[in-house]
Amino acid sequence: MHTIDYLIILLYFVIVIGVGFYYRKASAGDLQAYFLGSNRMHWLALAMSGSVSNFDITGTMWIVSILFVLGMRSMWHHWMWGFLMGAFFMSYMGPWIRRSRVMTAAEWMKTRFGEGLDGQLARIASAVMCVFLVVGFIGYAFQGIGKFAAIYLPLEQLAEHTSLPWLQNLVTQYEPPCLAVLIMGTTTLYVIFGGLFGVVTTDVIQTVILTVGSIIIAIIAWGSLTPDALAALPSGWSSLSVPWRMDDLAGTDHAEFQFFGALALVWVAKGLLLNMAGPGQMYDCQRFLAARNDRDAAKIGAAWSLFLVVRWAMTAGIALLALTGVAGVADSEQIMPVVLRDYLPAGVRGLVIAGLLAAFMSTFSSTINSGASFVVRDLWQPYFGKNASMRTAVTVSYLSNVILVVVGMSIGLLAGSIAEIWNWIMMSLTAGVLIPNVLRWYWWRMNGWGYTMGTFAGMAASLVVLGFKDPLPVYVVFPVVCGSSALATVVFTLLTPPTDTSVLLHFYQTIRPFGLWKPVRQRCPQVRRLRGENVGLIGLNVLLGMVTIACIYLCPMYLVGHWYEQGGICIGIALVAVIVLKFTWYNNLPTPAPDPES
Repeated sequence: MHTIDYLIILLYFVIVIGVGFYYRKASAGDLQAYFLGSNRMHWLALAMSGSVSNFDITGTMWIVSILFVLGMRSMWHHWMWGFLMGAFFMSYMGPWIRRSRVMTAAEWMKTRFGEGLDGQLARIASAVMCVFLVVGFIGYAFQGIGKFAAIYLPLEQLAEHTSLPWLQNLVTQYEPPCLAVLIMGTTTLYVIFGGLFGVVTTDVIQTVILTVGSIIIAIIAWGSLTPDALAALPSGWSSLSVPWRMDDLAGTDHAEFQFFGALALVWVAKGLLLNMAGPGQMYDCQRFLAARNDRDAAKIGAAWSLFLVVRWAMTAGIALLALTGVAGVADSEQIMPVVLRDYLPAGVRGLVIAGLLAAFMSTFSSTINSGASFVVRDLWQPYFGKNASMRTAVTVSYLSNVILVVVGMSIGLLAGSIAEIWNWIMMSLTAGVLIPNVLRWYWWRMNGWGYTMGTFAGMAASLVVLGFKDPLPVYVVFPVVCGSSALATVVFTLLTPPTDTSVLLHFYQTIRPFGLWKPVRQRCPQVRRLRGENVGLIGLNVLLGMVTIACIYLCPMYLVGHWYEQGGICIGIALVAVIVLKFTWYNNLPTPAPDPES
């Protein structure tokens, strides 16, 4: 690393911490401002924030790793985290969330199940699950940022300038964890002081930096890939086909992908259920709750995926550079930092690394900000802080941020790799809440008891799976965990009384959901759906949105690899879908009149 690279990175850290302090007064003493920005932020800023929060450095290292191993067919792997979520957000789920007018996803349970005992338990179950996810993602981020930073920041050089044996041992033997603690601690500072105002503002800055850095990497990769180098790629690397078995992976470090067809089925099922369940676990829900009105919420969903396009160009470029020019990397999860170190010139390297640190910090900041909202709003305030002042509540949120980060980092220290903790979060822990989260929207009979018991049953099953010495295949874990949760959800729902009729009527009149709501719908003849709320039209928009997102992600990947024909086909399909969406979706958005209750 050149001195100019370190200066660029240092300047970046100074700016984002300064933003956090600048917004301290804007969020002090007001939870609505601290967690939702007082519903005054522009939809484009919220979309940029939500999008870049998905552009995390750990996830990008993981994407490069599996792209390196599986080629373009690794895109099927991304169904597991619902990478086509923007299609559901824009078509109906974003406005549904906004209409609930709450502060957190867990508080939404009050809207759906009421304030009785079952509603309170559902809220607690949701909050506990969200906190589990938050600390899990912090541990996942800890693994990635430590591995990334260790390539560039030679912390072990401090050992040459100190005579303290314990410090020498710490920085030489535990360099990645030390760097992770340093970077995560810095990020926590501006989150604590700035609230959502600070998070979103820094996210906008980070989006610009990250976009520039990603484009630079993609251009360098495109210019470095010669026809001879591309011809030497593994056979079928650019194919999206789904083989049932990949026998060449048997007995390797990536043997878990051997039964690729079975895995693809599970990934697609998980992704569809996750997207149908709505943005209900972390920062994604928060961005829609912070929207000014329904129209803005839908537009946030549409723009959500747009700012992620450069990520796929960058990851394809890095993977191709690694396949054609980098050797001797034992850990595939470190391919990305090694390629950036070896291929980028001084100055550019500092800008790109600052951009990737921006990606990490945006995701991390959004995660802990949303995690604190669950602790304060759903676990502390209703039961311990009913009479506390808003300033006290914000102070508790500061403390919650610190505790969540410490616990998450502890999990990160215990995990063996990014893939290990990611697979447990995505295919085990979140599988345990999928069915309750889906049914709560589309089935009127679903009640708080069913949600609570289904969630806890799923969490218990995921913890049991975690205890196995040898990890079970995903196509075994997912059905078992998801099935346990589904069984508990349906059984306890049917064994207990339905949700109070007045709560159901209010929910239906406010949210206007579709699905199995006939008994409630018949009692609300006055509810008239808006022009764009036709179920068939919504389904068409979801399909068109999924096609558009998939194509705009694939197009730059093909272009970087010089596969111009495939890239042209993708962009052509995307353009046709967007033109149709202009008439089926955009023209049917609610009028842009200001929301009187915002």
